Amino acid sequence: MSTISPLRAPAPGNPATHPELSEALHQAVSHKSGEALALLQTVATDFSPAVFANSLGAEDMVLTDLILRNRLPIEIFSLDTGRLPPETYDLMAQTEKHYGTRLTVYYPRHENAEAYVRIHGINAFYQSTELRKACCQIRKVEPLQRALAGKKAWITGMRAQQSTTREALAIRSFDAGNGLEKFNPLADWSEKEVWAYIRIHQVPYNALHDQFYPSIGCAPCTRPISLGEDIRAGRWWWENPETKECGLHIRKE
Repeated sequence: MSTISPLRAPAPGNPATHPELSEALHQAVSHKSGEALALLQTVATDFSPAVFANSLGAEDMVLTDLILRNRLPIEIFSLDTGRLPPETYDLMAQTEKHYGTRLTVYYPRHENAEAYVRIHGINAFYQSTELRKACCQIRKVEPLQRALAGKKAWITGMRAQQSTTREALAIRSFDAGNGLEKFNPLADWSEKEVWAYIRIHQVPYNALHDQFYPSIGCAPCTRPISLGEDIRAGRWWWENPETKECGLHIRKE
């Protein structure tokens, strides 16, 4: 099976990113955003220092807006793997300008990335799940561990509906691997509610979402999806759904 993503014409408009803003949807988003804000306020008060891991997806931009609009004392950081799409870097700059802030960015240790490429090749992650996970370990997991060091809690934008690996997602759990509390304020949000919030509050978002990229990671590991496909079908599409996690959210008992 080829690992090269088929070329697709730019979409004129993605209906998923432009939901009809009915009164019922407005009310649902207002209620859920109130709950999410209350949780974030509790985390900021009771689990300081807390950090928010912003992967710059749609869900994470909702949380970015809630944190920065309400001036919550929660640090926001992002992981730059060195292989992100140009549109993601554009969003980083747009976010900083829109909110008048600076994002904290963590990078892979260059010696680890260089050794991986020297031994396995520049795109070795296509060859096996093991090599793909090894790449994620270097470019995502190790930088995350540095970002979480000394923190009492971390916040993510994960949702239960995103994939089969996240169906049992809890709003709060203890991350034994990193030794701190983990909070998922949008765990029970639908994709429509996420996009309704973005439209209502005019939140910046990645331009690739309008081109049928619901889930965006590194450029070589992300492709657009077709209508009816799973929301994370465009991530590591050459693997089985059960393995489609980068290691950031693998729970260790």
